[in-house]
Amino acid sequence: MAFFEAREVGKTFGGLKALSDVSFTVNQGEIFGLIGPNGAGKTTIFNLINQFYPMTTGDILFKGKSIKGMKTHRICHLGIGRTFQVVKPLKRLTVLENVMASAFCRVNTFKEARELALETLEFCNLMSEKDKPAKSLPIAGRKRLEITRALATKPELLLLDETAAGLNPAELDEAIELILKMRDRGITIIIIEHLMKVIMTISHRIHCINYGRTIAEGTPGEVANNPEVIEAYLGESYA
Repeated sequence: MAFFEAREVGKTFGGLKALSDVSFTVNQGEIFGLIGPNGAGKTTIFNLINQFYPMTTGDILFKGKSIKGMKTHRICHLGIGRTFQVVKPLKRLTVLENVMASAFCRVNTFKEARELALETLEFCNLMSEKDKPAKSLPIAGRKRLEITRALATKPELLLLDETAAGLNPAELDEAIELILKMRDRGITIIIIEHLMKVIMTISHRIHCINYGRTIAEGTPGEVANNPEVIEAYLGESYA
């Protein structure tokens, strides 16, 4: 039984077919990369996993059970967490209060939420920022806060949507380090990323889509040398 499985998933918006028969499995403890050009349908896949959008066709299974048609908050309770490409912290709250808000997914009291939030902030190296307003954080801090909020829901599977976008080289190395720490904690990760340094460094396997369809899957080396992947990214084939 696969830890996570997408089975022939499709999504149509009116007359536009955003995804068509996309299938892949993710093993427990794996970092699974999801790549493709802009507009390929990567974030749409995340939105279907979280059921922000209903699937048009196909099914998604988590630990052997279908999550199709479930409410988004129920999917979070099952153990699927998520970050967003455009980070939107609760700007009027402090960093700590932002993480506490997520912690209430797992705990019921203020004391428990604060303890869980502080533990997660420590893990993500954000303790020094805990009393600052979330709106005061630079982009790297906001990206890290987004991950921290997701981790406070105690996910078994974490969906990361371009968490490295906009970071400088030093911040990029810190982001990679944090992702690997999460993997070492036993969290399974599906990551959408355009930066090849990140995706090739951390992924066990990579799945590439273009125009809503799968064009390649394999190890980072296999995908990087696939002629269809090269053509999708560079606009010409080097096969």
